[in-house]
Amino acid sequence: MNFESFNLHPSIMSGVRELGYVTPTPIQLQAIPPILQGQDVVGLAQTGTGKTAAFVLPILQRLLQGQRGCVRSLIIAPTRELAEQTHDTTQRLGKQTRLRSVTVYGGVNMTPQIQKLRGKAEIVVACPGRLLDHIRQKTVNLSHIEVLVLDEADRMFDMGFLPDIRKILKHLPAHRQTLLFSATMPDDIRRLAHDILRNPITVQINHTIPLTTVSHALYPVEHHHKNTLLMKLLKHPDTESILVFTRTKQRAMSVAQRLKKAGYIATSLQGNMSQNQRQAALDGFRKGSFKILVATDIAARGIDVSHISHVINFDMPDTVDAYTHRIGRTGRAAKTGDAFTLTTQNDNAMVRAIENTLGMKLERRKLEDFDYTSSSAHNTPAVPLQQSQRHHRRTGAKRAGSHMSSDSKPRYHRTSEKPFGKRRSSHAGHSSGSSVRKPHSSHS
Repeated sequence: MNFESFNLHPSIMSGVRELGYVTPTPIQLQAIPPILQGQDVVGLAQTGTGKTAAFVLPILQRLLQGQRGCVRSLIIAPTRELAEQTHDTTQRLGKQTRLRSVTVYGGVNMTPQIQKLRGKAEIVVACPGRLLDHIRQKTVNLSHIEVLVLDEADRMFDMGFLPDIRKILKHLPAHRQTLLFSATMPDDIRRLAHDILRNPITVQINHTIPLTTVSHALYPVEHHHKNTLLMKLLKHPDTESILVFTRTKQRAMSVAQRLKKAGYIATSLQGNMSQNQRQAALDGFRKGSFKILVATDIAARGIDVSHISHVINFDMPDTVDAYTHRIGRTGRAAKTGDAFTLTTQNDNAMVRAIENTLGMKLERRKLEDFDYTSSSAHNTPAVPLQQSQRHHRRTGAKRAGSHMSSDSKPRYHRTSEKPFGKRRSSHAGHSSGSSVRKPHSSHS
């Protein structure tokens, strides 16, 4: 089955072909037809499964007919980064439709947003807090909304946005189409869906099991050895891009600074950064100027980079759902990826919970040439300058970087335990026919 089977308008199909979409993903196959028919939909799918295009394409199709020059579709996202990603996908898919999309989020001046809203846009992609600001100041008119999308609803709940969502709903027409997408379905989101959706169709794509294209491994270590162990894991050239997760903003900054001092081309993404700084970090990571991005869970929402080869949990996430969200950043678009977690004894309960969700015991790995017994962390030497300069010329980055030589690879007790070796064919998680991704499919 291909995208022609959806009978989308030729101007939309132009955008589909320009983005190289060939085979619809499972979430697109199941969600697009009922959305095109005007039904409310609950989509349970992880990050990287193509859910953005699953609702953007039907919205574009609907808005091609009817009034222009007023806001007819509202897409609510939890973070600025996700709002920008959705806006970008909407613009690229709708390039030939002349439908206009604007973003509305905090951390930037409201005046340019007000000017864009006056520019007769049909689609608004917004974060809840700033949208409420515009509603209070009467700088946005939502009385013509036909389609409402709540994207990554579980993360909005985690971030405390549900009261804001309910306030926003009071300003929308009662008669509308509502679409709710989420990787998980906690009770509060289930209640919200019951309250605001009418006879919804539920589309479920392995919503509780991490992507089967991802392999998992645990690296037990004392907390004071984490930085040194991370450096050891990074001393291998067989990587594309690495996303490192920390629990706090301060630790994200600290780890990124330590990596830069060691010669790696790395940056951080966390809440203390301005919007311009956050966007520069994301753009640099996406383009390859930064090989390593250190981020917190909240800041990482909206990262849509298909070539992330490894996710490393420097800190264990607080919930199984957060683990699912984190590792969903790799193994995207039918590619394989690795998810490594540095664990301490305090993480044992969460490890058991993750293993129960996966339905299997996760592999424990130990580096043979790493000193686990010392009382304090070792200082990690910087990457040789010559290697940094070669990497700098290849990437065009402004900071020094590195590619470690093959003789610096960590050694393991078992030869199969390589941190960045060939992907194993057996992956954790329960697979079903709907979760299999084909090459060249869409994944926005």
